[in-house]
Amino acid sequence: MKVHHLNCGSMTTIEATYDGPRPLPVVCHCLLVETDTDGLVLIESGLGTEDVRRPQDTLDPVWRELASPALDPAEPAVRQVERLGFRPEDVRHIAVTHLDVDHTGGLPDFPAARVHVRAEELTAAAAEAPSRRYRPAHWAHGPHWETYEGDGGDTWAGFAGVRELAGLGGDFLLVPLGGHSAGHAGIAVRDGDRWLLHAGDAYFYHREIAPEDPSSHPLLDFIQLDAQVDAELRIANQRRLAEAAREEEITVLNAHDPWTFLRLAG
Repeated sequence: MKVHHLNCGSMTTIEATYDGPRPLPVVCHCLLVETDTDGLVLIESGLGTEDVRRPQDTLDPVWRELASPALDPAEPAVRQVERLGFRPEDVRHIAVTHLDVDHTGGLPDFPAARVHVRAEELTAAAAEAPSRRYRPAHWAHGPHWETYEGDGGDTWAGFAGVRELAGLGGDFLLVPLGGHSAGHAGIAVRDGDRWLLHAGDAYFYHREIAPEDPSSHPLLDFIQLDAQVDAELRIANQRRLAEAAREEEITVLNAHDPWTFLRLAG
């Protein structure tokens, strides 16, 4: 397999909380995985082409004001897939950590893909939409949902209820990481002899899971606290992620930290 790191939606520029890294725009960090037998697998979908073309119809105005998305026509996942020499229909699977606006905008650009998500998240989105976080335009095309209930599953890296993504075998795992939203999850991808664990919005800033002197980011922490549905569960999962990040064979990343994206994408 080959893994590509894509930024599918630049947003407001932020500064690091310590000397060194330069200010950078918040990203929508997606993974595009080339598999040997199952085509392309997209982890997260960022903002899509319709968000760029007509944001007034697909994105909440308050969210647009807070996030300040660049809406760069070169950034949607489908455009980056094409630049890599693939067709949109080559993306057969999309796994999303949750259904917030900045994670689902690309879904309509891949209407034939199977979309993997926890059942609790889909139920919450259907009940709450339209809202600032859940935008029905992103699933109005009727995605081929592949849902996962909260019971059952295995234990992996200290996380319970872990399941293989249907149709993809043991190289792709759905890891429950509740707290940020009703059915939030991480997606683990086997990359050779290592794992990439995309933790979505389970944490926002790389220093939150730092091995020494962990700290949050003032602006990102405000967003995190505003969005969370279960603070105790979110914090517990952050602690588990910090432990997982210390494992030699696991690389933990999140959806929006620009410095982690820059390091992994090169």
